[in-house]
Amino acid sequence: MKREEERPMSLNKQSLTVLVADDDEDDRAFIRKAWAKSRAVNDLRFVEDGEELMEYLNHTGQYSEAASAPRPGVILLDLNMPKKDGREALREIKANPELRQIPVIVLTTSQADEDICRSYDLGANSYIKKPASFMSLIEVLQVLGRYWIEIVDLGPAEA
Repeated sequence: MKREEERPMSLNKQSLTVLVADDDEDDRAFIRKAWAKSRAVNDLRFVEDGEELMEYLNHTGQYSEAASAPRPGVILLDLNMPKKDGREALREIKANPELRQIPVIVLTTSQADEDICRSYDLGANSYIKKPASFMSLIEVLQVLGRYWIEIVDLGPAEA
């Protein structure tokens, strides 16, 4: 039997897609690398701004083919992005009956009380400050994975 820390993050038979919306290329690279180091087996996808996030979720633009944009089980959302920031995207997601059940975890550098309160007011499911170190990011992703992928029942893949 494998020790707890050797178990892959997700033992679900379903493939749950995690969608990351972050405009910072370095942050995306760190998240991708930390995701691999955390032994997560779920599909990880990236968009670079709020407009692209909404295109992905609504299957428009470059994501008009549904196969190119599987419905995410969880969204990791940066607040400060160009074109459409995370706050605007969060408002749109939670106002849309077809999307509002998707958990949105704000993962951002902002520690401002105003951003935290506003994110929850807009319907964020969690608010996490981006860790400063790579090892801390791995730990955060492992905990997020265990909670949102293994523990929480997110319901059917298609709502």
